Amino acid sequence: MSSFFLLSFSQAGWAVEYEHETEVRGMEFVWKIADDSLHVKLTARTTGWVGIGFNPVENMKGANFIIGFVRRGKVTLRDDYGDGVRSHKEDTKSGGTDDVTLVSGEEKGRSTTLEFSLPLDSGDTYDSVLEPEGETVVLLAYGGKRDSFRGRHKFRTSLKVNLSTGKVE
Repeated sequence: MSSFFLLSFSQAGWAVEYEHETEVRGMEFVWKIADDSLHVKLTARTTGWVGIGFNPVENMKGANFIIGFVRRGKVTLRDDYGDGVRSHKEDTKSGGTDDVTLVSGEEKGRSTTLEFSLPLDSGDTYDSVLEPEGETVVLLAYGGKRDSFRGRHKFRTSLKVNLSTGKVE
């Protein structure tokens, strides 16, 4: 695999029975913990990119980000790291590894949905360890209509989530 992590797949049609969900201003985060992995479904009212981050140290810095979009039925997904308080870049550009498994994605009407899995502990220094029983800071965001990783967010929020119980603050 090259040092640039960019996956492009058609819809995979993988079915997961999710256990928890939360919705904030047109963005839905649905998840399940199984087999030492976090299975995620993100949906937002946008035809642009959709993203999630875990456990930042300060603003975006230190967070493990998964960000992607759907263009002409193809999903493009990246595994990023918050390299600054207002920036992120691909894990592999800093010597990290690609630790997300793309499951599926679709753009339907004015909404984009991505489904993927990531390990709770990837061993990558650019990914935070996800503790299901503890508090996880989750960053949710989506962009406007543009299918590009360069576009700024149209919406963003930060939540405190217990991934095991589903409690959201």
